[in-house]
Amino acid sequence: MAQMAEKFLLTRFARVSCFILLALAVYAFVTVGWLAGLAAVTGAALIWTTPAARQVHARQPWLSLHRGLVILLALELLASLWLGPLSLTHWLFVIPLAAFATLPLGLAAAVTLACLLAVIASGMTISLGANRHQLVSSMFLTTALSCVLVFLREYKSLQLAPLRRTDELTQAASREYLSADLHKEIQRSEREGTDMAIVMVGLDTHLSDTDPDADIRAILPRIGRFLHSQLRDFDSYYRVADLQFLVILPGNTSADAASKANQIRRGLSALLASHELDLTVSAGVAGLNIGDDADSLQQSAANALRRAQRQGGNRVQSYSAWSEQRNSDTSDQVNGVEQP
Repeated sequence: MAQMAEKFLLTRFARVSCFILLALAVYAFVTVGWLAGLAAVTGAALIWTTPAARQVHARQPWLSLHRGLVILLALELLASLWLGPLSLTHWLFVIPLAAFATLPLGLAAAVTLACLLAVIASGMTISLGANRHQLVSSMFLTTALSCVLVFLREYKSLQLAPLRRTDELTQAASREYLSADLHKEIQRSEREGTDMAIVMVGLDTHLSDTDPDADIRAILPRIGRFLHSQLRDFDSYYRVADLQFLVILPGNTSADAASKANQIRRGLSALLASHELDLTVSAGVAGLNIGDDADSLQQSAANALRRAQRQGGNRVQSYSAWSEQRNSDTSDQVNGVEQP
């Protein structure tokens, strides 16, 4: 709930800020000058291209456009040192904070340094009166404050990295932890002599005539919540690809896992249909066999999912080493390859 409220407030704040800057742009074009109006328009575009305004802006080419707008805004504010109005130069203090918040660390440092050197040079070549010393000292102070905030951000990020186990969009566990967690479950199953199976669930997007990518991303949080509601407390699920999830089911045979996969498939299909998405769901099931490790078990589930999708999708396929070899032999014979 807190995360949803945060996104709601950020979205509203971004839109309100964008409209205020556009109003300031109109006022600046009429009274102050074209450069101030242009800077206000660039600032509005900068806010509009942030993920806070729309989630789709977290991907390319929006990220590149957003970074380009930061650099363009810096150039416009630097130009105000020579072209005026003088009041616009005070917005230069925003550039270090905006650069370090939106640009890669190296590029942000280069932009900040360029702004700092330009302010120092303008103080020596332009008659700014008493404002010269105030502008230079304030720019140094803002840059120092930005460096402190960046240090605290990076330090906190390193501290929280081991605890960041979940995908923010779907609340599924991160893929980085899958192999280690699956290895532990395999060891536990072998030690206790119990069954274990995994299910790889994937959306059959390749069978769709349209490109529903944006619509699917919009309901990914609902897909994650649905998977969470269908699993036991000691089950776990991971986002292994953009539209694929892997579920670990300790204590389940392949037949039990196939039944659970069918239940998940029907539920996800109904969820997609309720959002008017003409998509189907397939699943691949693999049970733990002697000699399996984390990698081979994942590969078995991926092969089963791939076979289900090749057969038309909207189905559950259990992995079988015998049937996998038979399908491989049949494919080779069709292609004219002689089997040894």
